[in-house]
Amino acid sequence: MEIDTFYFKLGLNTEPIIDDTTLRDGIQMPGLAAAPKDAAKIAQFLSQIGVERIEVFHYQEPDKKAAKLIQDLNLNMRVAGWCRAVKEDIDSALQCGFNEVGISHPVSDIHFRAKWPTKTREQILANMVDVVEYAAKTHGLRVFVHGEDSTRADWAFERDFINAVAQAGAECYRVCDTVGIGLSDPRAPLPNGIPAKVHAIRKETRINAIEIHAHDDFGNAVENTMAAIKAASGVWDKIYASTTFLGIGERAGNAETEKVILNLYMHYGVNKFKGKTEKLKQTADFIGKATGYVVPPNKAIVGDYGFAHESGIHTHGVLSDPRTYEPYPPELVGNTRRLTIGKQSGKGIIKHKITQLTGNAPDEQALMAVVEKVKEVYANGRRASLKDEEFKKILRTLKLLPEINGR
Repeated sequence: MEIDTFYFKLGLNTEPIIDDTTLRDGIQMPGLAAAPKDAAKIAQFLSQIGVERIEVFHYQEPDKKAAKLIQDLNLNMRVAGWCRAVKEDIDSALQCGFNEVGISHPVSDIHFRAKWPTKTREQILANMVDVVEYAAKTHGLRVFVHGEDSTRADWAFERDFINAVAQAGAECYRVCDTVGIGLSDPRAPLPNGIPAKVHAIRKETRINAIEIHAHDDFGNAVENTMAAIKAASGVWDKIYASTTFLGIGERAGNAETEKVILNLYMHYGVNKFKGKTEKLKQTADFIGKATGYVVPPNKAIVGDYGFAHESGIHTHGVLSDPRTYEPYPPELVGNTRRLTIGKQSGKGIIKHKITQLTGNAPDEQALMAVVEKVKEVYANGRRASLKDEEFKKILRTLKLLPEINGR
C-alpha cells in the first residue's frame, strides 16, 4: 500500500494564510537577535516557503534598516509593521513605508487592571478606536487589530471591542492566545474555546477577517492553530495563522510555521505549498545560525535527527523500506536520512555502513569482528553515535579499510 494512501487530504472550505511573526515575536525570545541583512534573508526564505504576510519591528535603527532591506526585495509577500495603540507607532510605520500595520492591544480585564488601573473600559476602547481611525482612515493603512489575551477576555466586551475597531477601519481581528490556555475542543466554551471563538466572531461581529495567534505554554500552539483553521472552514472565506519559524518567541514560544505548513499541505491538501516544503530545512538552518537559536536535533520536520535511525529494529526496517519508520521522504522537507552507529545498533546497519564505506559487503566473520569492536566502545561508557571517521578507524584496525598515508 502506498504511503500517500494515509494522507486523506481532508480539504478545507477556507483559505489559510500564513502570517509569520518570526521577525517580531520570534526575536523577542531572550538571547536572540538578527542583523538587518540576516533579517532580510530570513524574509526571503519565508517568502519561498509560502508565507504570504510577515510582521516586523520598526523602532530601533537596526529594525528600520531591516524593514527597508526587506521592502527593497519586492518579495511576493505583504510586510506589516507591528504597533502599539499609540499614534507615534503609526507614524513610525508610515516613515518606514509600510502599507499595513498590526495594532496590538489587550482585551482582558487582567491586563486592564495591571496596565491602566485608573481607566474605564470605555476610555480604553475610545483610545483604541482613535488610533485605528488614525491608521486606517487618516492614512489609508490596512489594519489588523491584535486582541491580546483574547482567551481570557470577557466576551461581551471583546465583541463590542471588535465591532468598534471594525467600524473604525480595521479589516482583521487577531485572536491572541497570549498565555497558551486556549482549548481546541469544539465543546470548550468562550473565552478560551478556540472553535467557539472563531464561530462567535463570525456570527456576532462585523469584522471582515480573522487570525489566530497561539502561544505554546501548554504545548498546544500548533493544535490550537489548526483547530482555528478547521473551525473557519465553511465559516470564514480565509483565516490568517500567525506563526513563528521553529516556534521561537516569548516564554515557551509560538506555533511553528513549518509544522502548520506541512499539516496544511499533507493532511488538508493545501496545494499552494507544493514545491515549497523542500526549503523548510534550509530555512531552519539559516534562522538558527542568523539568530543564535540552537535547533534541537530532534525537532520535528527540520531537526538534524528528524530522519536519523540507529536502533536495530528501526534501521533494519528503514533499510528494507524507508516507509516503515518515515511518514514521508526527508527530501520533501529538504532534510536528509541519517543511519548512525550507536549502542543500540544491530548487525544490519553495521553491515550496511561497512558496505557503504568500503564498497564491499563483509563476510560474516568480518562483520562480527566489527560488531564486537563497536560493543567494546560502548562498554566503556560511550553515549554519542560514532562519527564516520571513528567508524572508519575501527575498519582500518580490522584491515577492512586501507591505512591513511601508510599508517
